[in-house]
Amino acid sequence: MVEKTDKQRRRPDQAPDDPLLWPFAAARFAMDACFWWLERGPAEQGDSNLPWTTSNTVALELATMRLRDCTQSRSGQPALVCAPYALHRALIADFAPGHSVVQSLQHGGIGRVYLTDWRSATPDMRYLSIDSYLGDLNVAVDEIGAPVDLVGLCQGGWLSLLYAARFPAKVRRLVLVGAPVDLSINSALSRLTRNAPEMVYDQLVARGGGNVSGEEMRRLWSKTPGPDDVALALQRDLSDEEGRALLARFDRWNAEMLDLPGTYYLEIVNRIFRENRIAGGKFVALGREIDLKDVKAPVFLLAGLDDDVVPAAQALATAGLLGTPPAFIAAASEPSNHLGLFMGARTHAHAWPRIAKWLRDDLSGVLARRA
Repeated sequence: MVEKTDKQRRRPDQAPDDPLLWPFAAARFAMDACFWWLERGPAEQGDSNLPWTTSNTVALELATMRLRDCTQSRSGQPALVCAPYALHRALIADFAPGHSVVQSLQHGGIGRVYLTDWRSATPDMRYLSIDSYLGDLNVAVDEIGAPVDLVGLCQGGWLSLLYAARFPAKVRRLVLVGAPVDLSINSALSRLTRNAPEMVYDQLVARGGGNVSGEEMRRLWSKTPGPDDVALALQRDLSDEEGRALLARFDRWNAEMLDLPGTYYLEIVNRIFRENRIAGGKFVALGREIDLKDVKAPVFLLAGLDDDVVPAAQALATAGLLGTPPAFIAAASEPSNHLGLFMGARTHAHAWPRIAKWLRDDLSGVLARRA
């Protein structure tokens, strides 16, 4: 395990550095930030069109996403990687060679891999809700051909879990990586969301014209990840030529912000992070109240031991909420921070090959062997 320096340790009331937390960091600024925004000029636009690591084609153009087809083979069980929709591009799942979820699954023998490439919200998307994203995820699964293996990353994890509970027959296996589900378990993410006045989130949406502006959030957040932070996330030294190229690529990725639909964003804040409806069995998805006990598919949970966004205790506690028999639940913890679960070289060398093998394995004899 990598020991944290004083610079890397954070106070319980201090906002974390992880970019995936930016949408929820408003607690630190409250109303002062709202007035500060009004005095600022337009945000600078970062570079765009950072290329993918893995060759792919667009299988579907939907309102919420482009479905990326990264398949190497037309036969075999398909895996759909559900990327987090939290102000950054889905390139988090295909960042660079040796740092790519898509590539690791392919190298692990998964020939049919797909990826949700979420769109930045435009003004006409401001009323899209969580149901909108679940509905398009359902269209994508039908296009691929159910049942699929769903691989949910961070906030793509709770979305994948909701989908598996709503359409259990369409999910063969479920992988949840650093996924926040039970927000009653303390974390930086849950603290930030609970502590901010509700009006702050409403102001975020109003200031974005009905959406949450990624550029506005980037300007609001004063600290950008430095080389040491990026080295921790990528789990490698960045001092050589290849490392410097990775650092430059990370900086470009970090500057490519997505806007979020205001309705979708406020539903996440209120229904999931404030009211904990998914874990509490009170979340209504596409007209039906969700019961996580309806999820009976085999599940693999991956947690980061140094993850202050979704602590390992929170990520692994999801097992107790499901209807999946314990014999069909696999779990692993890695010495990794949050971004390192998706981008880290060490995690891709150790955990992701295990996940790919688990997806390929025949589990039919597991119960018999453990009986």
